[in-house]
Amino acid sequence: MRQVIRWGVRHGLMSRATARGARAGDISAALMIDPAFVDNPFPHYETIRAKGRLFDNGFVLNTVSHPVATAVLRSPDFGVAGRIGGDMPRILRIAQAAGGRGPLGPAMPPSMLAADPPDHTRYRKLVSRAFTARAVAGLRSRTEEIAAGLLDGLAARGGHSDAGADPGIDLIADYASLLPATVIAEMLGAPVAMSRQFLAWGAEAGKSLDAGLSLREFRRSEAGLRAMQAWMEGHFEHLRVHPGDNILSTLVHAHSAEGKLTQDELSATAMLLLAAGFETTVNLIGNGTALLVEHPDQLARLRADPSMWPGAVDEILRFDSPVQRTGRIAHRDTEVAGERVAAGRLVITLLGGANRDPEVFEDPQRFDVGRPNAGEHVAFSSGIHYCLGAGLARMEGEVGLRALFDRFPDLALAGA
Repeated sequence: MRQVIRWGVRHGLMSRATARGARAGDISAALMIDPAFVDNPFPHYETIRAKGRLFDNGFVLNTVSHPVATAVLRSPDFGVAGRIGGDMPRILRIAQAAGGRGPLGPAMPPSMLAADPPDHTRYRKLVSRAFTARAVAGLRSRTEEIAAGLLDGLAARGGHSDAGADPGIDLIADYASLLPATVIAEMLGAPVAMSRQFLAWGAEAGKSLDAGLSLREFRRSEAGLRAMQAWMEGHFEHLRVHPGDNILSTLVHAHSAEGKLTQDELSATAMLLLAAGFETTVNLIGNGTALLVEHPDQLARLRADPSMWPGAVDEILRFDSPVQRTGRIAHRDTEVAGERVAAGRLVITLLGGANRDPEVFEDPQRFDVGRPNAGEHVAFSSGIHYCLGAGLARMEGEVGLRALFDRFPDLALAGA
């Protein structure tokens, strides 16, 4: 019963409101639930853009403006805390309490994704040392080794360098997922052999980042979160006895020796690192593969000049962002980029639309691996919640895509 209440507060009410909005013709609602809109949201972002820099659908404010989205994400007047809590009507706060907390997840407190300063500052400081430019550079050769090994496996299963991969090979399951999952498993000191198990748990747990889940999806998501949390807590005990040279070991011993993280904070941080460590990078590699196959002229430019690969990764992130939206709540009456926002209003920054804003990107609907300002995208968000692993994701995307097309130069898509 408590699980049903949790679902109702977090997803059921939103699903009902969103479905009602979509039926009434609200584009921003349809973008969340209508498969046709979700499959290709970009024309609909332009419809929203025509309505102004901040579009009020009567429930939340939406923006596809790059300047407004950037200002909201960077403003100290906005935060992530309060989305499920104090800003709710009293009856919903009572229902939330009745539903209990449920398993920890990457989008629930005390995760960094759901924390504002000063807690967010404390969590991020502890974790950021693992994702410095120097640390990422040190991981590059190992990432190249992992990519080569996975591609060897694809070739052995029927892929041929002169004919592309066999139609029976699933690029996401057999390559795009396993590459970042293996890298993050090693970074966390987890057994690499568990990469596929992490992916299975993460596929369910990652749904907690979405809004409007069905009750069945919510139950499966919580089951994945519980399994992941149970494994993590057992792994912490192992690391307390057998410290290692990895980020989780550092966090565990900061917790036990210095009291910097509570057990819940440690679990939430570890689960976020694991989920975020591969979920969006999978999409980057998948989207990038599809885009380059569909734009052979752009792939030819990269083959002629491999120094263009880093910029190409940013253009992939801009053109088809792995994360299409994020939200911030105004903690006080404020103004951003000339737009007034009242305290308590939720602003949905449609990142995929902001990344095609003609105010910032010339001819934004064109995929151009040589675009000079591609790096101005907001695919990694902005401000204090800018993706901690952005450098790692860029490196994995570059290594993974370049190795794939070097090995299979005639790669072709076998389906959607």
